[in-house]
Amino acid sequence: MLKSEIKSLPQTYSARPRMTTSAGQGSGLLKRRSSRIALNTSIGVSGEDRDKRTFSLTAKATNLNRHGAVQLSRDLPVGSTVFVRNKRGLQTSARVVAQVNTVEGLRTYGIEFLDNADKLKTFWGITFPSA
Repeated sequence: MLKSEIKSLPQTYSARPRMTTSAGQGSGLLKRRSSRIALNTSIGVSGEDRDKRTFSLTAKATNLNRHGAVQLSRDLPVGSTVFVRNKRGLQTSARVVAQVNTVEGLRTYGIEFLDNADKLKTFWGITFPSA
């Protein structure tokens, strides 16, 4: 990413992944905020795609962590907001932070939940190990 592009990003977007420094280590190694679990689950995703068309469809959440990644057939701009619904009907808003991959028309996006952290601890219905 060019410096000129970083300056033009909305203030809510971070140009680097949000990771924390490992506690008690002087090495300054970075780690994720939560561990990933190699599970896939069906979810509902709604929002507005790059062409400004609204959508609501079934998608797949992959490599779950407290935030997650979603796979769907829509082209979403990084920085946009989508709504994610789990199988229990709980809905939360999330920001698209990166397009990770595209395979056979399915795009995988990294997302970051925007709602209250306490509400989201149980969003996926599982407990995550410490990162």
